[in-house]
Amino acid sequence: MNKAILIGNLTRDPELTTTNSGISVCKFGIAVNRPFTSKQSGEREVDFFNITVWRALGENCHKYLRKGNKACVTGRIETRTYEQDGVKKYAFDIIADEVEFLTSPNAGNEGGGGFIDAPQQQSAPAPKVKVSELKPLEDEDLPF
Repeated sequence: MNKAILIGNLTRDPELTTTNSGISVCKFGIAVNRPFTSKQSGEREVDFFNITVWRALGENCHKYLRKGNKACVTGRIETRTYEQDGVKKYAFDIIADEVEFLTSPNAGNEGGGGFIDAPQQQSAPAPKVKVSELKPLEDEDLPF
């Protein structure tokens, strides 16, 4: 299984481009704190990841995320190789399936983050049920 879940802050504003076939692709960087401090410096270390987001989700990332915003990225890790000065190098990218915007729309970030136009999802409140109203299920009532 190849699944990565990262929570961190954007290191740069998302950049949106379009492929020759018209598909939107958004790229940005994210900095993720390690859960421990360095023995030498006593400071928390940080890992940096390149994130790629395709299609409508990428367009939303470009529209609503800004450098410094906190986000949760869920996706898969892809490796690629390239040559630099005659040396073969490896790079690891995260291809996002989901991006959750964690910075509050009212955080007052520079540029405002664009959250004002974001669609708001409101769910109906769950009905309150008294425990005395619950009835035990019989095995033949189960759907499996």
